[in-house]
Amino acid sequence: MTVPRSSTTGTSARADARPRTLARRRPPWDQAPAVAAVALGGAVGASARYGASLLWPTAAGAFPWTTLWVNVAGCAVMGVFMVLITEVRTVHPLLRPFFGTGVLGGFTTFSTYAVDAHTLLDGGRPRTGFAYLALTPCAALAAVRLAATVTRRLVAWRQR
Repeated sequence: MTVPRSSTTGTSARADARPRTLARRRPPWDQAPAVAAVALGGAVGASARYGASLLWPTAAGAFPWTTLWVNVAGCAVMGVFMVLITEVRTVHPLLRPFFGTGVLGGFTTFSTYAVDAHTLLDGGRPRTGFAYLALTPCAALAAVRLAATVTRRLVAWRQR
């Protein structure tokens, strides 16, 4: 006799099969240090982004260069950061949530990107709006890739 197998778990569907034991859940307060690190980093990153918008304001209806460059710069820094903390050094466990998720997550901004694109499209500048919609993710991905590649090469060069 063939025992049918569950398509999702690969276990036997027999009635006398032993139940799985559930993994122990960690109490919510175990995550408090990481949550605090992300919150603190987010405040720092969002403040830096706000400062950039004050230093380089975008005129109404103009191409949002500040938001574009903030997002591209943040992605480039993320490329460098991830190479350094995953391939070069062992770092404190809270550095990644603080800097990667918090600071860089607060600094880069998808919401402002979306609002800027909407403003351009609603303001009768569809070509500029669609160009901005396409350019931002392409430039951001290119920045991550280029920064990670350059960082890897510099690390390899220094190790020789």
